Amino acid sequence: MDKPKDIDTYIDSFPSEIQQLLQLVRITVHKAAINAEETISYGMPAFKLNGNLVYFAAFKNHIGFYALPSGNKAFQKELSQYKTGKGSIQFPYSKPLPLDLITKIVKFRIKENQQKADLKKVKK
Repeated sequence: MDKPKDIDTYIDSFPSEIQQLLQLVRITVHKAAINAEETISYGMPAFKLNGNLVYFAAFKNHIGFYALPSGNKAFQKELSQYKTGKGSIQFPYSKPLPLDLITKIVKFRIKENQQKADLKKVKK
C-alpha cells in the first residue's frame, strides 16, 4: 500500500469490518485526547500532543496499538492477556477491543508528554 495522506485514506483502504474497528480506535483516542492532532507517521495513523502520543494500524490478525515503551510498561498487568513488544500491543480481531484500556493508556501518555513539555519550559 502507498503511504496514505491522512487517517481517512488509511482506514478506507481496509475491508469494512476492519474499518469499523479502526474507527473505534480512532474515536476512542480522540475522545481521550481531544486536543491531539491526527497525522500519518511511519505510514500509520498517529496522534500527537506535545510530541508523539500513540499510533495504531491494522494487520492480518490484529490491530496494532503503539503507546511507546512507557505506555506498555505502565499497564503491564492489564496488557498481560495480549501479545506485546517493547512499545507495541496486538489486539486480536477475535476479541473485543479493550476501549477502556486504550483510553487509560492514552490519558497516561498525555500526562507523560505534558510533564516532558513542562520540564523543557523550566530548563529554558
